[in-house]
Amino acid sequence: MKPLLPFLLLLYLLSTYSCTQKSIADVPEKLPVKIAVNPNPSGTPLSPEESMKTIHLPEGYRLELVASEPMIQEPVAIAWDGNGAMYVAEMRTYMQDINATNENLPISKIIRLEDTNGDGKMDKHTIFIDSLVLPRMILALDDRLLVAETYSSNLYTYRDANNDGIADEKVQLYHNDIPDTRNLEHQRSGLVWNLDNWIYTSRQLRYKWTGKELIVDSLVDVPSGQWGLGNDDYGRLFLSSAGGEVAALGFQQMPAYGELDFEELQYEGDFHTPWPIIATPDIEGGKKRLKDDSTLNHFTATCGQTIFRGDRLPQTMKGDLFICEPVGRLIRRAKVLTKNGVRVVKNAYDKMEFIASTDMNFRPVNLATGPDGCMYITDMYRGIIQEGNWTGPSSYIRPQIQRFGLDKNIGRGRIYRIVHESIPPDTRKPQLLKASAEELVSYLNHPNGWWRDNAQKLLIVRNEQSVIPALKKMALGEHSFMEKLMFWKSNTSLQGRIHALWTLEGLHAIDKPLLSATLKDDAPEIRKMGIWLSEPLIKTNDPDIMNAIGKMVNDADTDVKTQLVQSLRYSTGEIAKPLLEAVIKTNSGHTGMVYQAAQITIGHLTTSQPVLVKTDGLSDADKALVLKGAENFKSLCSSCHGSDGKGLKFGGSGMIAPPLSGSPRVNGDPRKLIRIVLSGLKGPVDGKEYPSIMPLMMNSEDQWLSEVLSYIRTNLSNTGAPVHMDDIKKVRDTVGRRWDPWTLEELDEKVK
Repeated sequence: MKPLLPFLLLLYLLSTYSCTQKSIADVPEKLPVKIAVNPNPSGTPLSPEESMKTIHLPEGYRLELVASEPMIQEPVAIAWDGNGAMYVAEMRTYMQDINATNENLPISKIIRLEDTNGDGKMDKHTIFIDSLVLPRMILALDDRLLVAETYSSNLYTYRDANNDGIADEKVQLYHNDIPDTRNLEHQRSGLVWNLDNWIYTSRQLRYKWTGKELIVDSLVDVPSGQWGLGNDDYGRLFLSSAGGEVAALGFQQMPAYGELDFEELQYEGDFHTPWPIIATPDIEGGKKRLKDDSTLNHFTATCGQTIFRGDRLPQTMKGDLFICEPVGRLIRRAKVLTKNGVRVVKNAYDKMEFIASTDMNFRPVNLATGPDGCMYITDMYRGIIQEGNWTGPSSYIRPQIQRFGLDKNIGRGRIYRIVHESIPPDTRKPQLLKASAEELVSYLNHPNGWWRDNAQKLLIVRNEQSVIPALKKMALGEHSFMEKLMFWKSNTSLQGRIHALWTLEGLHAIDKPLLSATLKDDAPEIRKMGIWLSEPLIKTNDPDIMNAIGKMVNDADTDVKTQLVQSLRYSTGEIAKPLLEAVIKTNSGHTGMVYQAAQITIGHLTTSQPVLVKTDGLSDADKALVLKGAENFKSLCSSCHGSDGKGLKFGGSGMIAPPLSGSPRVNGDPRKLIRIVLSGLKGPVDGKEYPSIMPLMMNSEDQWLSEVLSYIRTNLSNTGAPVHMDDIKKVRDTVGRRWDPWTLEELDEKVK
């Protein structure tokens, strides 16, 4: 045994050394320097090198050009496959003139780019897919690229079978021939394979990979975003709404649990004000949207957000939210904080932005963490960034576009990566598509989230059942005697354990012993994941699991208790309600995330109660309308307003939403009720405050709205008449697409 001792000592020293080394990304940061506003910008396009000189970052950071025209044109989104090849979705027909002429022609493309010499700049280019209609979503599965086009609900994968860089195999994975006829700015985006193995979009749909196809799950009462979808290390999603002028939303809870926002409480400081360094004449809405220095006074085009999850920029950037604002020619950096369980976002700087440019054509529209650990910017680099519906002859913005010649700048585009002078990018080229299952398991522990995500996804897409034992050891943090001796336990990250758990879920290998262990784990993040993963057994009220989670009502961690009350929505009222009440009692003051999430769960559980329908005195057509409306009401509205329309009350804490039964808005002029449902309602109602605003339902079909409104007005102890599609159309034509919720004072003024 003696010859072994020096070897063990050497290993011990090496392992101790590796565990105590300062992180390569652990470097100090400096605040950005205040840049004077350029009051007289030029619309003349600049070369990539010239444009980069106008883009200001904090000291220590710099941009590197990855690709530009003519290699790419009109880029809107990027994605990498497991071997590091970059795919670029190009909307080559987007606003090629001020009238959006021929915008829907099938001539857009997806380009495949490679960096063959490791210098960070793309030098190999092929047209991977041609003849597309405005491709808007791309996701690499393995060697297949999942693609969605504008106006279509179908999803296809494309594969290069003969290794020439051009797709020659097309397979439909999801079939739905119903077109999406909305303006392209209001259609879904995303296709993010999230931690929980659902593929999310920015609207009410998510998909699950079954091994051969995608199945769809339609979500109701969920926040809706527009262009872009971000996710963090724990599977939380981050949306934005350009039309709603909200830079960040939907980040309080997962969409499967419904919508929950805390209005201004979730935004710290003057979060909604951007700080461009360029005058902004090309703003729809006119001068009222500008500060005294002619810069934006409110976000108006937020999009392409991401949570930075890489390892080759300062550690202080990890977990931060980055949001594009192409009208303001800037990128916001936001710190994501937690206060009383509530997620809060705040500008990382005081009246400054992480990135801001004086180039009128700098149009950042998407962000992503790359395989090299850096962050990438997709710059559409063009003049017009406003869809043709809003650039008509009578619009404010049209003459501004023409004055600066912005309609002439088309067919360009740049991709940059952000690097830091103290941290070299990772030059190792990924080879995940060729990696063994064991290698992929090891990558679940990688410090760069891009590697972890892709390792998890590939193990599931391949259905690698052989690594289940290793994954279980990793998930539980178990180590052999030698590993413990060498202190290797410290090298198993929390993120690695979380990814191992969800990889097991994707391989259908979660079992009760594993769940029982996670529910008792020392790490609150693992306990939270354990509850989340237990939801299939919560649905069946499995006695062992219900007994285990019942002991967690007094958990010391707010996030764990929040997950508990969210997951209890899958149980039944008689079992869940005592647990919910017990959790509520631990939340003194009835405030914060736990309380609000418990209220939503209580509301959801009421949807299992029967809904009585009264149709006396109605025509056959109106009877059908009301009966269908009762189903709609039960599936969505009753979760806040109660199955009887009298509102949901929990203890002495008040109601989740105003009662509909006997409401003057319901029984009175239907034009008020229609306005409320289309655009939402905020502020006090009949002198009472409620925890959240009424969400807008502008994108719901008129038929659906007429059904549910007819039920509400003729039932729930109300005495109004049915509402028909023509009634809703008249209000839409009068109001237009209003994104700001109404107040009762505004409604009284508008509808007399």
